[in-house]
Amino acid sequence: MESEPAILALAALAQSTRLDAFRLLVRHEPDGLPAGEIADRLAVPTNTMSAHLAVLSRAGLITSQRRSRSIIYRADLDRLREVVLFLLKDCCQGRAELCQPLLAELAPCCD
Repeated sequence: MESEPAILALAALAQSTRLDAFRLLVRHEPDGLPAGEIADRLAVPTNTMSAHLAVLSRAGLITSQRRSRSIIYRADLDRLREVVLFLLKDCCQGRAELCQPLLAELAPCCD
């Protein structure tokens, strides 16, 4: 990943509603959530949530798919992985033992 896409993704997440929406979508993988349900769960007006979802979409952090009359949003876990790897690529100057606590924290989420 280059710097520009990483900056765009991090900037999109640097706002509390968008961060909350993204984290909510990550929790609901792989099924995703309709836009209205995201707005309801976060107590945000639908039109405001649409603007936030558009920012996350332009940053490549979420995808959308029309299902009947609803638009279902999903977190793009591949893009999340790319951003995290971009941030950690040169972690600890190649000294794996220094990164081990971070890796240990990430592993339980996937059990």
